[in-house]
Amino acid sequence: MRITLPSPANLLREQAIYISLSAIAAGIFWAMGQQVNPLIFLVYSLSLGNLTARIMENMYPFYWGRRFPYDWLAFAATLGVVLVPVYVISATLVYWIARPTDQPLRHYLLTGWKFPILITAVFSIGIFLYEATKKRLEERNQELQQSLAQGTAQIEQQEEELRRAREIQQALLPKEIPQLPGFEVAAAWRPARAVSGDYFDVFPLGDHKLCICIADVVGKGVSAALLMAHAQAAVRALASESDSPATLCDRVNRLLCENLAAGKFVTFFCGILDSETRVLQYCNAGHPYPIMVSNGQSNTLDHGGAVLGVFPSWRYEDEAVRLYSEDRLLLFTDGITEAEGADAQEFGDENIAAFAQSNRKKTAKELTDGLLDRVSSFCGGSFRDDATLVVVAAS
Repeated sequence: MRITLPSPANLLREQAIYISLSAIAAGIFWAMGQQVNPLIFLVYSLSLGNLTARIMENMYPFYWGRRFPYDWLAFAATLGVVLVPVYVISATLVYWIARPTDQPLRHYLLTGWKFPILITAVFSIGIFLYEATKKRLEERNQELQQSLAQGTAQIEQQEEELRRAREIQQALLPKEIPQLPGFEVAAAWRPARAVSGDYFDVFPLGDHKLCICIADVVGKGVSAALLMAHAQAAVRALASESDSPATLCDRVNRLLCENLAAGKFVTFFCGILDSETRVLQYCNAGHPYPIMVSNGQSNTLDHGGAVLGVFPSWRYEDEAVRLYSEDRLLLFTDGITEAEGADAQEFGDENIAAFAQSNRKKTAKELTDGLLDRVSSFCGGSFRDDATLVVVAAS
């Protein structure tokens, strides 16, 4: 059998341990009142320690790496075989070097084996327990590192997918908002997460009409974003110049009722603005009431019906409002009104109305940016829900 040696540094550390153990053993015997020859303990410790360590290291294939309890059984059997020749060699060295007794070597070997073999066995078992525990901890640590690496890779993949989903969702929103003579329309969209369940849309219906929509899908995250895309596609596909907002709500509602899972719904506001008559015909399907500022006074457009996707037979009704010069109409989702300040108070409709009144001379873009900044300051930039805002300014 080929005996392998550790590195010089490790070998020196081992010798220091063996010498320390010999000193401890000699001290115990001295404390017990026994006559002590330190050389005997030193030779025994160095010989037993080095021989046992080197031989057991080279016997690793017989016991290392097995499953519990077979590793311990194999180790005990190997150690039992190794202890006898190791003791004989060590005791012979002690007999030659330190001459502990005048009796013959054979008699010394037969009578002095108990303590050296017991100490060697206990020490070897302790070393094996330490190495086995260390190996299990290293394997567990490696498994945890692999799990962490896999988890990190999955998170990075999910973040990349969410980033692409956000890009796709942003691409569905109007890149440029169409305008009508005598009116300015501006919008802002701020998701609470990577993707949003809010949406707005502004698109022309003929030469002098704009369809202005804002919606909020129940929930947050990817599922809400998918439902939002479905609702937006339905609105675009079903809207026509000849239909009223209520008719559009009826059609979208029936389609969503057939396709939405239980517990899912959409709040929706649809208005058709006519630049010739300056009338906004609208239908509100369970969406927060818009705020209208006219002649320095604010009021809500508080007519509406049920949310979309729940009641397939619901009949929606149209309402209309005329927009005069310097009137301002604010459409928003509940991410604006429910933004919480430091005292857990919500921003609320009243603050929106107050801001709109005090800034009624500003353009739609200035109102949109200013109000969103005000809400962001109010909640410390921590929006609980997706926030969307559409402002119509009449000139």
